[in-house]
Amino acid sequence: MSFIRKIVQPHSDEDAELYNELKKLLDFSPKKINKYKKAFTHRSVQMTDKNGIPINYERLEFLGDSILGSVIASYLYKKVPKGSEGYLTQMRSKIVSREHLNELGKDLGLIRFVKSNVDQTNVGDNIHGNIFEALVGAIYLDKGYDFAQKFIYSKVIVPYVDIEKLEGKITSYKGLIIEWCQKQKKKYSFDTYEDSGNETIKHFSVKISIDGELVAKGRATSKKKAEEQASKRVYYTFQNQISNS
Repeated sequence: MSFIRKIVQPHSDEDAELYNELKKLLDFSPKKINKYKKAFTHRSVQMTDKNGIPINYERLEFLGDSILGSVIASYLYKKVPKGSEGYLTQMRSKIVSREHLNELGKDLGLIRFVKSNVDQTNVGDNIHGNIFEALVGAIYLDKGYDFAQKFIYSKVIVPYVDIEKLEGKITSYKGLIIEWCQKQKKKYSFDTYEDSGNETIKHFSVKISIDGELVAKGRATSKKKAEEQASKRVYYTFQNQISNS
């Protein structure tokens, strides 16, 4: 038993602290602590291994995204036996949306583990979801699929997945507005342009016109966010018409 403990438990004080925090968060004892350290390393640290391969969470994020998607797909397949392929795909997209994953990462406080040379106020919200996916990837490499699945069930499905509520959740206001305009044979345009002004952080603005009339504007730090912001305003302007169409 003592021999096993020496293999499993970390050697440095820093590793020991991370090990104890992860044990509380994951509800199991992690083995390969380096997998988790990699999951919390931002590319700005510019670390590489002995072969010159970058050490950061991006590859683990890719892996975790795939595992998360497969677990959610399996859950929905069993939970909604009458759901069509399109319905199941839409529901999975809502559960693993970037917005939802960012909320999960924030709720779990994963940012506290991150090593980065960029100030936390400048990394953007998506880092929370990215780290969550990387953590799932690390769990898979450390303990296998079953442990990753149990983690997803306990941290995602049980506390957050409500099928009825998700059915009515809008994941893309822009997509909804475009679909409505096409259905109603309305002409629409998204005029997006850079609008940083005197600010150091780049901003984008968007104007949405329907049938030649300006309906809403939006401004944010990315084109997608600005378009979603403006589209949400269009939605509330035409909410009754859209709901009844």
